[in-house]
Amino acid sequence: MSTDQGIEQSSELAWFKSSYSGTSGGDCVEVAVGSDTVYVRDSKAVDGGPVLRVGQAEWTAFVALAAL
Repeated sequence: MSTDQGIEQSSELAWFKSSYSGTSGGDCVEVAVGSDTVYVRDSKAVDGGPVLRVGQAEWTAFVALAAL
């Protein structure tokens, strides 16, 4: 896992919010899937904010545990 300040690939990725996110613009994260990496960022800081990079295996494990 690592963080990057404004990674180059972020403009080329298809970002999406959780289906649990409301439309009121509250606290939310956005996720994008690369070839072998999942990217996570704050939806309020999309231009140049930090981006968390996680391997797909680690992301899958995280989502599985979060769903319990």
